[in-house]
Amino acid sequence: MTEQTTTTGTTQTLSHSFTNIPSQFIRFMKRWPVIPAAVMFVIIFGAVFAPLLAPYEPQKGDLRARNIPPVWLDGGDSAHWLGTDNLGRDMYSRMLYGARISLFVAAVAVTFGLIAGTTTGIVAGYYGGMVDEILMRLVDLWSSLPFLLIALIVAVSVGPSLGMVIALLAVSSWSAGSRNIRAEVLSLRGREYVQMSRVMNASDFRIIVRHLLPNVMHVVIVITTLRTGSMIIAEAGLSFLGVGVPASVPTWGLMIAQGQKFLTSTWWMSIMPGVAIFLIVMSFNFLGDWLRDRFDPRLNQLD
Repeated sequence: MTEQTTTTGTTQTLSHSFTNIPSQFIRFMKRWPVIPAAVMFVIIFGAVFAPLLAPYEPQKGDLRARNIPPVWLDGGDSAHWLGTDNLGRDMYSRMLYGARISLFVAAVAVTFGLIAGTTTGIVAGYYGGMVDEILMRLVDLWSSLPFLLIALIVAVSVGPSLGMVIALLAVSSWSAGSRNIRAEVLSLRGREYVQMSRVMNASDFRIIVRHLLPNVMHVVIVITTLRTGSMIIAEAGLSFLGVGVPASVPTWGLMIAQGQKFLTSTWWMSIMPGVAIFLIVMSFNFLGDWLRDRFDPRLNQLD
């Protein structure tokens, strides 16, 4: 009788554990950004190792193999599992190399923009007064400039190039996070450890580097993830308009522009890079939202 009771109890415990697996899985998925991280990993991995993963040269086409649909559609070919474009170029290879350009441009532009924006926000928040007023008015002025119009004028004057796109995106993004960082520094500069550093005659540079900068890094990280998605969209928009990188370099925006004339026939020429942009941007945005919630003690969304 005792053995039967024990067996029954063990069975019920196992049954209860297996029953809780779906709820535990859902709880885990809500707690951690698994899907965005997986999407980002796949795209970034493909971009970094594009020369090894791409089966074809992105700019070389075969007119005999043009307009092949993806492999899951009628007429698809396993040799081109994402299909080919109107010039017979492999879409999978072009997608991989396009990811390299988009992510590289976004990474460099966001890095330079954050360095300038972080410096501006910390200096404005720490010194306050006239310095704060001048820097914030400069941020307002810069934010009000029409970026697209400036990009078109520069592209027509200088010509499309990778360096030009990076420079335009970098100077356009520096003001985005300045106010957030300034607000954080305003709340930090009155803390006791900052006041004690001043009493001990610590230099302003030492206070900023040793005390303020480490305590605003969580804001910088969140801004980085959110701005990266915006930079990817901006680069794709410039390439779509023909004022981005040269046409000889495959980019997602250029692929969308080249395929817009064939949406009724070879729709995958535009849809595939569009889906890639959507996935990577949404992944960065979801990760940014998760980091914001994670770093904000006032939000109790993560149990």
